[in-house]
Amino acid sequence: MILTIDIGNTQIELGIFRAGELLKSWRISSNTDRTEDEYMVYINHFLNSSSISPGGIQGVCLASVVPNKTFIFEKLCEKYLNIPPIIVSPELELGIKIRYDDPSMVGADRICNAVAAYEKYRRAVVIVDLGTATTLDVVNGKAEYLGGIISPGIETTAWALYQRAAKLPKIALDFPPRVIGRTTEHSMQAGIMLGTVKIVDGLIEDIIQELGEKPRVISTGGLARRIQPRTRYIEDYLPHLVLEGLYLIYQKNNSDKSH
Repeated sequence: MILTIDIGNTQIELGIFRAGELLKSWRISSNTDRTEDEYMVYINHFLNSSSISPGGIQGVCLASVVPNKTFIFEKLCEKYLNIPPIIVSPELELGIKIRYDDPSMVGADRICNAVAAYEKYRRAVVIVDLGTATTLDVVNGKAEYLGGIISPGIETTAWALYQRAAKLPKIALDFPPRVIGRTTEHSMQAGIMLGTVKIVDGLIEDIIQELGEKPRVISTGGLARRIQPRTRYIEDYLPHLVLEGLYLIYQKNNSDKSH
């Protein structure tokens, strides 16, 4: 079995793969400082609740956009699993070429998304990831990661409005009944939720024009399931895309392909 770990700014997602199948996945908040020992308590609990033995883990692949937590999970893997993790970077064998001006600046989660999406469709693809940030990443039909777009995420935008404007409340991230809001909450929902749909659709249109070929457009991330039905271009929702990319990268960079 292979343990995959995606360390994001808001959450840490863990997944267990066996023979290419995602058996289980779990999430932990990444907003709290914890030691490798504390994180292992969580992992042990998750594994035990699913009748999975830590001794059955044969490899680990890790993607992180939080450097201090990368170090903590490296220690965890070596201390408790006796396994040095494969840490995602552009230097690894990925199955795609990174065409960013500075490949080292591409987020590991974006690399995983691109690897998994291209492997799945084998054609040009745009990945819309709706998490802490809203990102759009582009892979062309030649298996080249070209780059993409980064903008504030839905929750980030809502929180910034609440924090910076004294009279604006916290709101539920739901769609309002109409575009013209008749309450402050509905007005904010229109701007944030409906605004995100318009932004995503508009950016996808511009990407298609610049790319010069028709891509498959897919979504992932915590709020993607809510946004996708309102968009014109997103065709699929893949909730575990980063974990799937991690597993593929592990397979491409591990000499023992039997896992």
